[in-house]
Amino acid sequence: MTTPELPELLELPELCCQRVGHLLASGGRKILALVAPPGAGKSTLAQTLLNHFGGALQVVPMDGFHLANSELLRLGRRSRKGAPDTFDAAGYVNLLARLKAQQPGDAAVYAPEFRRDLEEAVAGAIAVHAQTPLIVTEGNYLLLEDEPWAQLRTLVDECWYLDVPPALRQARLLARHMQFGRTREAALAWMEQTDEPNAARIAQTRQRADICVPWL
Repeated sequence: MTTPELPELLELPELCCQRVGHLLASGGRKILALVAPPGAGKSTLAQTLLNHFGGALQVVPMDGFHLANSELLRLGRRSRKGAPDTFDAAGYVNLLARLKAQQPGDAAVYAPEFRRDLEEAVAGAIAVHAQTPLIVTEGNYLLLEDEPWAQLRTLVDECWYLDVPPALRQARLLARHMQFGRTREAALAWMEQTDEPNAARIAQTRQRADICVPWL
């Protein structure tokens, strides 16, 4: 497996432009969810949407709800970081419910942000303003049918599943792990033991998405 550079911002597919345009034209606060396995480029697509539509949207990733490493150690889940039970799923659901209900004139709602350089979430790092019409949230487990994850599907207005060839996704994931300090051997071992079992579970939720977006 080769180790490519991490992906540059890609050209936004016309289908994505059209569907975001429809969401914005419909009025009121809308939430768009991006779902895919690790390494598929969810954050890259979210950033591409942000660059294209500017102040009409804000990005609020699921990764801000990673449990702290100290809590994962206490629970005996540190070696599985990234699995569904290593997130504060209820907290994430509650945040999206608050964002869905946010009205013009309301105070900002603060969301956490995951910092890969720290391998920890930072509370209150993202200020979501009431006047922003579209929130883009991205993560792995937004289409799971287990509680409390299942509640997310009722809170988002549209959900896209990113289709990426497995070899390309794995190469991107390997590059990311190595960029943030893992050796090639350690990265491949983590992918085999943690990332790929999670990816298989996420792929089973694909049919619950509104559309599948090819993302190369």
